[in-house]
Amino acid sequence: MGRSPGLKEKRAASLLRELISEALGTLNDERLQGLTVTEVDVKRGLYDADVYLDQSIFTPEERKAILKQLKRAAPIIQSYCLEASGWFKCPKLHFHFDEQLAQQQRMEELFAKIREEDASGKRD
Repeated sequence: MGRSPGLKEKRAASLLRELISEALGTLNDERLQGLTVTEVDVKRGLYDADVYLDQSIFTPEERKAILKQLKRAAPIIQSYCLEASGWFKCPKLHFHFDEQLAQQQRMEELFAKIREEDASGKRD
């Protein structure tokens, strides 16, 4: 059974979210510069971190290409985070697009549609 993140992991995640965003802005790839980090989930021991990105403006093909570029750029981003944080080590970064944001948006659209139907009396 998994344990919830401790204070150390939460602080590291918060700092990494900020530093990764800064690091992305320093890269030469415009697609990577425009990415929005939505969440960082740091694992116990600070060995690994899952980095979640906003996927809303990208097609599936673009997301695939971006993840490939991020995999190549990960060492540069990790070095930036290591230098900026002053930590002894930086977690290995694993990039993902945030599926929860898309699901939340679809749910909000469904609720809005239900409210419209209720207001117009179209529902049974």
